[in-house]
Amino acid sequence: MKVINSLKTAKLRDKNCRLVRRRGRIYVINKRNPRFKARQG
Repeated sequence: MKVINSLKTAKLRDKNCRLVRRRGRIYVINKRNPRFKARQG
């Protein structure tokens, strides 16, 4: 899991990436390829 300032670029890395808000943090999750996980905040 990477902590990134801009999640817009992280979301565009793969077409299966999804933006999710959990507990005030924004996450990028990818079920198909978990190495694209990232969070902000």
